[in-house]
Amino acid sequence: MNSAVYRAVAEDGAAYFSKLRRGAFDELAVALPRFYADQGIAAIIPPLATLGGRLWAELGEHAVILYHFVEGRNAYETRLAERHLRELGAALRRIHAAAVPEALLRRLPRETYSPEWREMVKSFLRQAEGGDPADPVARRVAALLRAERPRIADLVGRAERLALALRARGLPLIACHTDLHAGNLLIAGDGLHIVDWDAPLLAPKERDLMFPGAGLLGGWHGPEEEEALFYAGYGAAPVDPVALAYYRYERIVVDIAEFGKQLLLSDQGGEDRERSLGFLASYFRPGSPLEIAYQAEGRGRKTQSH
Repeated sequence: MNSAVYRAVAEDGAAYFSKLRRGAFDELAVALPRFYADQGIAAIIPPLATLGGRLWAELGEHAVILYHFVEGRNAYETRLAERHLRELGAALRRIHAAAVPEALLRRLPRETYSPEWREMVKSFLRQAEGGDPADPVARRVAALLRAERPRIADLVGRAERLALALRARGLPLIACHTDLHAGNLLIAGDGLHIVDWDAPLLAPKERDLMFPGAGLLGGWHGPEEEEALFYAGYGAAPVDPVALAYYRYERIVVDIAEFGKQLLLSDQGGEDRERSLGFLASYFRPGSPLEIAYQAEGRGRKTQSH
């Protein structure tokens, strides 16, 4: 909601990808991918430096970030092939294993298992019970929240219980991307690229490992096949089932909260509102990430090894 992107062409004909980020800007969003690219991780597209050496510039209330333009499609728009999932696994393994400089680590926010998003969803459930908004899209959102209230309340409750368990355990923390959904995977002629480092976090590795098999990578493969292909690249890794279940539930909680903010607290957005309502409704259909999360926790697998 706070970003806009453009294809910019210079006078010499060179194409660039220009990203405008509104509001508070943390240079970690550009410093981390620059570091990973400097380690030779080809899946990272590094930001370009200004003449003054910074990795972003200022334009009014926006930070402007520039990249070389890479022709491609995201993994919602084009098939995430088997080789791409293996490439994703191999790239993420290198990202997780990289020795991030202490100066960057100190600036990364740490996982706290905050109740912020869960409380926000509870507030939207209460708001939906209070009557219908004037905006037609908001009315449909309120009706959806009322219809799905039992499942949403159960989802929030599960995330809360798992958050309490994880807060008491203190799992090892590493630098995580946190947003590896299909829209942030760019499929190009030279392979797969991981983009959008706007929300890095020091967290258990499961914060990133929740995505393969969670129904968030475009649906090109079944959950178990998707996991198997990913771990063929990532390598054998013990995965904490409590952390994995928590992050899959919490991801859905955050999305419900974000869509609630967009659609219930504002009537702005035009055609984007209908699209966002469609995304929100999709979480309650058969085969959705919510259904997959329930099934995965039910299996309670303690390791991933391929």
